Amino acid sequence: MFVIVGYIFMCACIFGSFSIHGKLVALWQPLEIVIILGGAIGAMIVGYGGNPLKATLKALPTLFKGTAYSKAFYMDLFALLYELLQKVRKEGLMSIEGDVEDPHASPLFSKYPKVSHDHHVVEFLTDYLRLMVGGNLNAFEIENLMDVEIETHHHEAEFPAQAIAKVADGLPAFGIVAAVMGVVNTMGSLHLPPSELGPMVGAALVGTFLGILMAYGFVGPLATILERKVGEGTQVFNTIKVTLLASLNGYAPQVAVEFGRKALNSTERPSFKELEDFVKNAKNK
Repeated sequence: MFVIVGYIFMCACIFGSFSIHGKLVALWQPLEIVIILGGAIGAMIVGYGGNPLKATLKALPTLFKGTAYSKAFYMDLFALLYELLQKVRKEGLMSIEGDVEDPHASPLFSKYPKVSHDHHVVEFLTDYLRLMVGGNLNAFEIENLMDVEIETHHHEAEFPAQAIAKVADGLPAFGIVAAVMGVVNTMGSLHLPPSELGPMVGAALVGTFLGILMAYGFVGPLATILERKVGEGTQVFNTIKVTLLASLNGYAPQVAVEFGRKALNSTERPSFKELEDFVKNAKNK
């Protein structure tokens, strides 16, 4: 939503201001657009071909969606963690073995579809609950393993943002390429009258304009959005990590969940009372 609104506002200001004294048709240079975008995308394919390219294409539709990790998502996540840890406290670690081995068939996971439909979150959570059930690793060892996995996930998730950022970085340069090609074409037509040379020079300069506009106005902000989404995904894993480690260190489920709540940004963090009431209501369903 904000992407579209931002684009519309930007275009209205830039092209609206230009139209007061200039002709918008002069900016329409489709061949230069092909040169600029084609060159930048081709360079991205060279540098990020294979799995990174597939991940980038898969990430593009998410640019126009809101965050999947809203306050409502975290409320469900904390309620699920509380119920799992409470079950462990009352019945022992082996009591959640069925929930961990087949979370999609688990009554606990099915109560919280916002969480259970996120494959990465479910996999991360169940993997470490499985290690807890095994009982062969202490809290320090599990924490180190979590840190390694979170760092690996973060690094892999950054590929789309890096690829889009590289496209944005290359657009001004390819705009110069288009402009130089236009100048070369103009220099080969110096026998023409000034009335014909003028539009050719203007078309060449449009290449530089389009390269800079597309880089900083259109593509660059998309890389920023993807970077933010990577951070949001990492925060979910850190929240689960803090909660599980608190439980491993002997804290009661309600206290362990409070540890996780403190790991959130203020925009997603529920209040203590709000989370407490939600967990109680969810537990009674």
